Amino acid sequence: MNITIVTPAGPDSKAGNRATAVRWQQLLEASGHEVAVRTDYHDEPCDLMIALHAWRSADTIREFSERWPDKPLIVVLTGTDIYHHQFEYPEPTLASMASAQVLIGLHDLVAWDIPERFRSKLVTLRQSAPQPTVYGGSKVEPGQLNVCVIGHLRDEKDSLRAAWASRLVPEDSRIIVSCAGKPHNGEWRQKALQESKDNPRFHWLGELDKPQLENLMAVSSLMVISSVMEGGANVVSEACRAGLPILASDIPGNRGLLGKEYPGYFPVKDEASLANLMYRVETNPEFLAELRARVNELAASFTPEQERQSLEKALALAMDAVSPEV
Repeated sequence: MNITIVTPAGPDSKAGNRATAVRWQQLLEASGHEVAVRTDYHDEPCDLMIALHAWRSADTIREFSERWPDKPLIVVLTGTDIYHHQFEYPEPTLASMASAQVLIGLHDLVAWDIPERFRSKLVTLRQSAPQPTVYGGSKVEPGQLNVCVIGHLRDEKDSLRAAWASRLVPEDSRIIVSCAGKPHNGEWRQKALQESKDNPRFHWLGELDKPQLENLMAVSSLMVISSVMEGGANVVSEACRAGLPILASDIPGNRGLLGKEYPGYFPVKDEASLANLMYRVETNPEFLAELRARVNELAASFTPEQERQSLEKALALAMDAVSPEV
């Protein structure tokens, strides 16, 4: 098929949704499809559209549905769509969900957080990560506990929660928190710079490229994902594939990937609980080993082949919805 993928993130963006669009382009082209990734849509013909963001891509979704009413449309639900935009901007967000033949959710609990009338359209897809060239913790220096936080610095990510938690660990702790990511705005940049200045346990590394991120994971014993909302963070996939233990905020987007029995959750925005967990990891090798065993068990669910199969399932369902006789 000739497929168009629309994402609001431009070609130079390192945002997760741009990475998702490019990865899907590669996976679908490997299956024999022709795929174009666009930030703007101008009525270019295609056999099927995949639109990332129900709200941010609402205009494109409406235009495509009006221009090509008999062609299949897949809408990918992001964390902000599910946990913010459907309530803050219900008309365009829900209209996008209604227009789609298939909705893609990126974690296992999405169905519980969207209107019941749309659940029959939902396909769950776990984002993949490639086989890592180095594994999490493989370059850790003895006697250290390096904690990494990876992702753009923004409110939804609660990006400095691990830094604030590191202020609360006992004085004898060897915990160091390193944060890699581009600040969403000047306020976040200033907050990261000030925290780096005031907190000897915290380093803000700025935006890193892929090899630098892999090296950061290799010198880290632990990753913290402190988001207040997530649609299914790809950094979870990367950490699991790399065998890097995770401490995660207790939100549906994390539970939908790591599972309800995962032992490394802490309450949202609770740096005291996170500090206790980080110190427990540092002082209890058995707990760290349990976390590592859990992410290693999950790694097989985040492979590119699994993701490609989920994409193909979504394509087939969307085509069937507009051509049920085929």
